Amino acid sequence: MTAPGCLTEPVPRALEKVLRLAVLEHATTEPRRCFPPVLHVGLPERPSRHFEAGPDDVLDDALRVEVVEAMVRGPLERSFVPLVWLTRPDAEEADCDTAWLRAVRAAGAELGVALGLVVVTRHGWHDPVTGMRRRWQRIRRRS
Repeated sequence: MTAPGCLTEPVPRALEKVLRLAVLEHATTEPRRCFPPVLHVGLPERPSRHFEAGPDDVLDDALRVEVVEAMVRGPLERSFVPLVWLTRPDAEEADCDTAWLRAVRAAGAELGVALGLVVVTRHGWHDPVTGMRRRWQRIRRRS
C-alpha cells in the first residue's frame, strides 16, 4: 500500500502532463548550473509560490514545515490542493529531498490534507517515496 500523496503507476495523463511541464519549465528557465534547491507550490507555467533558502540560511525541520504550510495555505483556502515540487541540480541527491519530504508530509498532516513531493531536475522527475520516475535526454516543447 502506498502512502497518500505518493505517485503510483499508471500516472493519470493530466498529472503526467503537469509533471512534464514542471521539468520543461525548470530546464528552460533556470540558467544556473549550480543553485540551491527551490521549493515550488502551485502549478508549473502558472503563477506559483517558490522558496529558495539563501546560502547562510539554516533550515531545521520545524522551519521547513512552517515554510510549506505558509505556501500551501493560500491554495487550500481556495479549495485547491496544489502540486508541491522541489527543483534541484541533477547531481545532488537525497539529503535535501528527504528533508523537504518530511516537511511536506508534516505540513499536510497539520493542515488535514494529503500532500506529496515530486523532485524535478533538468532531465526528469521522481517521487522520493515510491521511486517512480520519468527521464528525458533532451526535453522540448511539444507543438
